[in-house]
Amino acid sequence: MANKKKINLRKEKKITITKDGPYLVSEGIPLAKDIMVCSEDGSAVGWKKGKEISTEETYALCRCGQSKSKPFCNGAHFTSKFDGSETASEEKYLDGAEKLVGPKLVLTDKGEFCNHSGFCTVGAGVWDATLDSNNPKSKKLAIKEACNCPTGRLAVWDKNGKAIEPKHKKSIGLIEEPEGPGALWVKGKIPIESSCKKKYETRNRMCFCRCGKSSNKPFCDGSHLE
Repeated sequence: MANKKKINLRKEKKITITKDGPYLVSEGIPLAKDIMVCSEDGSAVGWKKGKEISTEETYALCRCGQSKSKPFCNGAHFTSKFDGSETASEEKYLDGAEKLVGPKLVLTDKGEFCNHSGFCTVGAGVWDATLDSNNPKSKKLAIKEACNCPTGRLAVWDKNGKAIEPKHKKSIGLIEEPEGPGALWVKGKIPIESSCKKKYETRNRMCFCRCGKSSNKPFCDGSHLE
């Protein structure tokens, strides 16, 4: 008898953006709070892991900002007539990113992903630190600030073109900022499918809007701070 091929029935972990509705999360992607750590002067300097949130294997996260069951969807997008039109560019990160070349590091910067988290301006700032990356302290600062950027707007590379990235497992963070709830932090190269079945570029760090106000949906643009 011929050997039967093994069939992999395991489904893909992914996030599907529904039309004018929630983010549909599949295959039990872990959900937890991520708390922004700030210095005494209010500058963002790091992250602290918060409590894990219990979920079903498949769950829906609020995208309109009106749910009374946050972070989960309770159908409020229907009554609020939420317009969830996805307006973000389809351009890949490296195709549109600006490049800053320093002696030891290369910094790439795609401003449209900025959500004003503020990690990049502490001390000398990531740009000046990159240009001064012959200095070990400046190099360390540039790497830290770029890697703390939750949106992936900023990324650092060594001189051989290898990305220096934080190690993230596939997971979703509910960002807590000093001002209150922030974006959804999507980590670990989770595949993202749009409401029209388009595949977004898979990246290690992305921030999705959960207030419903972003002008760069599905990505967060910092509108929750207004």
